[in-house]
Amino acid sequence: MTRDTSRTDGDNPRNRKPRAAEDRSGGFGEMVKTVVIAVFFALVIRSFAFEPFNIPSGSMKPTLLVGDYLFVSKYSYGYSRYSFPGSLPLFEGRILSSPVKRGDVAVFRLPTDPSVDYIKRIVGLPGDRIQVIDGILHINGTAVERRRIEDFVEMGPGGQEIRIPRYVETMPDGGPSYETLDQTPYGALDNTPVYTVPAAHYFAMGDNRDNSQDSRVLSAVGFVPEENLIGRAEVLFFSIDDSAAWWQVWKWPSAIRWSRLLDGVG
Repeated sequence: MTRDTSRTDGDNPRNRKPRAAEDRSGGFGEMVKTVVIAVFFALVIRSFAFEPFNIPSGSMKPTLLVGDYLFVSKYSYGYSRYSFPGSLPLFEGRILSSPVKRGDVAVFRLPTDPSVDYIKRIVGLPGDRIQVIDGILHINGTAVERRRIEDFVEMGPGGQEIRIPRYVETMPDGGPSYETLDQTPYGALDNTPVYTVPAAHYFAMGDNRDNSQDSRVLSAVGFVPEENLIGRAEVLFFSIDDSAAWWQVWKWPSAIRWSRLLDGVG
């Protein structure tokens, strides 16, 4: 009788891995690979295309409400160190930059604390002279057109109705129109000195004019450096009122502001 030598050592049952163990090992490896690829593409999209932000305060009422979630286009103004996770100083200034327009709603890093994200409306470009007189915005010595419309109505903490004067403001030179709130023409920031916007900087204001800490407060915000711009607000993808937290899914049907979903930001 001859000995069968066709079987290699690897075919020896004693040298085989249990098939179940092989399947588990391969399945775990594939799962890790899938997660790594997903994270990579999420970072690429977040850095170069769109990044989600939420609105934590009422400084941009009535355009943006507390509980709004929106996408910001990262490519709108080009890229700076603040476009990327960790704000790594990979280069100076901006690359692939595009012009900022008066009236844009922009997200930027707070000049006095670059770890904080801010969202406001850009009302002043480099070289502009900005002033507020009796609650009316002036650009380069000319009052911005403002038209009174129906009050903005919201409910107070005790359930009482609060009415706030609302206006439609229109940027000069064919710029966009948008709504603002001005509770009183005698607020702390309704009469200001003239601000001359430096080169490579912008002047930003909240649409809720009496309840916004913005470029009018030089010690807290001031002029926004071009490098600090992150992107332009584009569209609301989710909005929920204060009757539910975002994670309380069972309350969504009554808490979601359905009429705001997929609204453009302008």
